Amino acid sequence: MVQALVTRPREDAEPVARALADRGIAVMIESLLGIEPVPGVSVDPTGLQGLLVTSANGVRALARLLPDRSLPVWAVGDASARVAREMGFAAVESAGGDVETLADLVSARVDPARGALLHAAGEAVAGDLSGRLGERGYHVRREVLYRAVTATTLSPDLCRALQAGEIDLALFFSPRTAATFATLIADAGLGEKLARVQAYGLSGNVTAKLNELPWAALHKAAEPTLAALLAAVDENGRPS
Repeated sequence: MVQALVTRPREDAEPVARALADRGIAVMIESLLGIEPVPGVSVDPTGLQGLLVTSANGVRALARLLPDRSLPVWAVGDASARVAREMGFAAVESAGGDVETLADLVSARVDPARGALLHAAGEAVAGDLSGRLGERGYHVRREVLYRAVTATTLSPDLCRALQAGEIDLALFFSPRTAATFATLIADAGLGEKLARVQAYGLSGNVTAKLNELPWAALHKAAEPTLAALLAAVDENGRPS
């Protein structure tokens, strides 16, 4: 059976694993980033007209700290929007892309005079959402609610699977995860074992971190969504 490596944090990896299983693909989850809440933070909804989320982890962190689910949520993509709905937020809209498309969505939907927006962020963020919206007259409160802890080694199970040639596909969803994998695969001396593996990146920013590795092929999703990444897997074929 074809086996795919999924490198997301486990909560985010599980929907990917289910979608791959539906395609007859086995999955090994190697969470190269662990998500931890930032201790001692709180969220004050006073004066807010809405919430901005740029990851599913931001939604989960926000949900732990904000019992009120009535504020509208503008999410960077479909995955974070889906998690927001699952967490009970009533009004959720997805920008279906990246920070740029989220800024454009907010500009189209939100009157800056009606109040501040809160960005539920991690310690490391991709793009400057606050800056982009600030240039358009919005007041954005960026609250750091969680942090990602990077793995320092590959697991013994993954090393064994690579040595045995059991990994056929590898899926990457963030530049940080991709860069971490590139570093750890070099540290483990297993780069040559990637020569039979097809890699798939969610965006050009992700695949840029993987370019130097000797993949059988490196594919980029047509747009930064899980659906597009899975479509790339379907379109490019899989080893038999």
